[in-house]
Amino acid sequence: MGTTQLESVPEPKYWHLKTVLSEALDSEFSVGEILPNERDLAARFGVARATLRQALEQLELEGRLQRRRGVGTTVAPPRVGVAVGTERHTWPGDASDAWQPLDSALDTPPPAVAGALETGPDEAVHIVRRSRMSHGQRVATELLYVTTASVPDLSAIDTPSGAARARAVLRELQRLELEGQDRAVELGSARADDAKELDRLPGSPVLVVTTRFFAQGRTAALSTATYRADTCRLTFGDSAGVEIHHTPDRQAS
Repeated sequence: MGTTQLESVPEPKYWHLKTVLSEALDSEFSVGEILPNERDLAARFGVARATLRQALEQLELEGRLQRRRGVGTTVAPPRVGVAVGTERHTWPGDASDAWQPLDSALDTPPPAVAGALETGPDEAVHIVRRSRMSHGQRVATELLYVTTASVPDLSAIDTPSGAARARAVLRELQRLELEGQDRAVELGSARADDAKELDRLPGSPVLVVTTRFFAQGRTAALSTATYRADTCRLTFGDSAGVEIHHTPDRQAS
């Protein structure tokens, strides 16, 4: 690696550094290779470590880098292609669903979820936990909140907990006629529990996909799915579906 000093540029210094680092990743590093430590990188480019961190954080957000526990900062592989939405509306747990049920519990949801479901502040709902794998790695985790009114016959099922209970909730939910759904996507930061499941550091950038499912004139269930932002790129087509594509050219989303 040669020595590169930044020249005076009108754009923010960290943004220019991000471009220089991106070019270095293309020409000098391979996928999975560990980057030099921050002190050495800052010295090479003649910048403060705070500026370097901003550039590294931006590259991580764009999927170029990954921070790995006990390893350091490595060059990320191309983003994984995973279908998130389709043109047809389906309940979670449909035959075409790629999610894996992990567990289910009856508990009080967060206030914002209770508000969306129009349940009382102390009213418990079924909380189904699911995960999603793609190309051998976990790319997303989900919490699916289902009102007790949506699955009234579930109490008769002798499945107290675990994946079997989660599958029972999903089966009962599909007895309802799905009237529609809406979806919103926003950038967020990984909470401690999501970070652990996704093998990320707390605070790492994630994409949060929130989906509301409507039946009987109300919100019957609400899904909050958290995707690794370094792994996935969401694109929207004319059908209003959402897909995640491979990005071998590593363009920023």
